[in-house]
Amino acid sequence: MLTHRARAPRAAIIPGEGERTLIVEVLNGTDVDGLAREVARRLRARGIDVVYFGSGDRHDLEGTRIVVRKGDTTVARPIRDALGTGRVTVELDPRLLLDASIIVGRDLAPGTFEDRRP
Repeated sequence: MLTHRARAPRAAIIPGEGERTLIVEVLNGTDVDGLAREVARRLRARGIDVVYFGSGDRHDLEGTRIVVRKGDTTVARPIRDALGTGRVTVELDPRLLLDASIIVGRDLAPGTFEDRRP
C-alpha cells in the first residue's frame, strides 16, 4: 500500500541569508558591446550578486581588474575563480555599498572568455 506524505512547502530563498553573498558591479572597460552583460551572467551563475552592469569610463583596458571596495582582498577570490582572470587592487569606498567593482578588459572578450569556463 502506498502512502503519500504531505510535503512541507519549500522556504523561499532570500539573497544574503546564510552564506555571505558578494555584491558587485561589472563595468565594461573595452569597446566590445555586451561584454559587461556576459560577465554579469557568468558571475550570477556562480552565486555572486551583480547589482549593476554597464559601460565604464575606459574603453581600452587589456586586462580585467577586480577592485575591492570594502573588506579585505579575500572577497576577490571567488570573483577571480569565476572569471579565471583579474588583477586585484584595493580602492576602499564604503559609499558604493559594494564588495567589489569588476572592470572588464579585453582578456574576457569573445574567443578568450569561453576558454576560461570551468
